[in-house]
Amino acid sequence: MTLHLAAAVAVVEGNRILLTKREDFAVWCLPGGGIEAGESPAAAAAREAREETGLEVEVTHLVGTHTRPSWQGGDTCLLVYAARAVGGALRPDPREVLEARFFGPDALPAPLFWHHASPIEGAFAGVAGAAWRYTGPPPRRFASRAELYALRDRSGLTRQEFYLRHVGAADRSLEVREALGRFPPPGAAHG
Repeated sequence: MTLHLAAAVAVVEGNRILLTKREDFAVWCLPGGGIEAGESPAAAAAREAREETGLEVEVTHLVGTHTRPSWQGGDTCLLVYAARAVGGALRPDPREVLEARFFGPDALPAPLFWHHASPIEGAFAGVAGAAWRYTGPPPRRFASRAELYALRDRSGLTRQEFYLRHVGAADRSLEVREALGRFPPPGAAHG
């Protein structure tokens, strides 16, 4: 079985977190994506933030991991890092991102990638080293991203409706917190 590694970044500014609205599904999420060959997960998180939002970030700590065993053609592991903006300007890349904005914990947009919800809560709390695992099956299996997008485009549904019905219909009650994590030491501020 294949292991798919991805990295995401929780850019926290005061009591707000940066989220992007993905072009492919019109759903809100943390900036992130696949880890390239020879790249560390933290470097991938910083690169994805720059590519998707225009912001240069400094990674401060690992918030945690989110695994989905036997998900789409293999196991998926998302490593979520906390970071702070150190430069650049908020300019979303329209090829990947419809919109990018900062949100407070009580004003998170919907719909939100279901598997980003727990890491977002952890980032707001300043947690480091938590681990979440989804114990249920995927709502629907797709052989590849190309197949997923082809079905989306033929479905007659909006991109968001397709995501909610076929990809994002996971049951969050089947998510288990395997490691509680801890708060980072003083001086390792998350934003």
